[in-house]
Amino acid sequence: MEAGADADSLDRATSDFLAARPQLFGIAYRMLGSAAEAEDIVQEAWLRWQNADRTDVHEPTAFLTTITTRLAINLAQSARVRRESYIGPWLPEPVDTRSDPQLGAERAEALELAVLMLLEKLNPVERAAYVLREAFDYPYGQISDILDTSEANARQLVSRARRHLAAERRERVSAADHKRLLEVFLSAARTGDLAVLEDVLTADVVSYSDGGGIRGASRIPVIGRPHVSKFLVAFAPRFWPQADIRWVEANGRPAVLVSSGGTAVALLSVDVSAEGIDRIMWVINPDKLSPYVASLDA
Repeated sequence: MEAGADADSLDRATSDFLAARPQLFGIAYRMLGSAAEAEDIVQEAWLRWQNADRTDVHEPTAFLTTITTRLAINLAQSARVRRESYIGPWLPEPVDTRSDPQLGAERAEALELAVLMLLEKLNPVERAAYVLREAFDYPYGQISDILDTSEANARQLVSRARRHLAAERRERVSAADHKRLLEVFLSAARTGDLAVLEDVLTADVVSYSDGGGIRGASRIPVIGRPHVSKFLVAFAPRFWPQADIRWVEANGRPAVLVSSGGTAVALLSVDVSAEGIDRIMWVINPDKLSPYVASLDA
């Protein structure tokens, strides 16, 4: 009888966890910018859920969300220290969002690579509050419970995060305009067309190349239209002639997977405003690129 009851309890716990899992991963990924680290957090949440006294838990998803968010805050604090010693610019690990455009969220917020980059500048608690509110539409009262703070402070945390993103990022364009400008940029980058590049890039454009010290990449961001344009033109003859391209989706936006000799060597994505391309992001680090490519072929 007791064994049967234990089995029923574990079955219910498993069912509740699997129902919440997409949301838990979505929270952890937005908090950390790493699918691998998010998977580790979700696995740890499962272990804690298994070992918890679940008799008084009336809302499993709320309980699991609290565990996941607090674990992600703790890991984000240590990740910030690790990333200070990262070789070259750090970019989030891309994810394939074709099967889940919102990645477990109420809405597809705080998911684009450029937004995840900017969220890195927030402290982990601010980031958590922003993610819970903007992506998952949690009420402030519940956010305050998850973060163990007052509702007034939860509102302030979200407000500060919003102000930071608004100051750092211009208004975005439609998905169709985004892809159109990426197509123009890609064609100009491949042919080394300086005039077109200067036309589509904003004056303060920044190009980031994340090689992680594993593959050759610029170890500092390239900043400003003249520098980025000339960099791309100089880069073109060495990189593009042997490259094959594949249009893909990464973090809810069109992107380009670049391969050479059948091996993926870069994922190219851009951040686009009404003024043009603001950010160019090259994910070259194979530790980030390989899992993304595997997900495309799964």
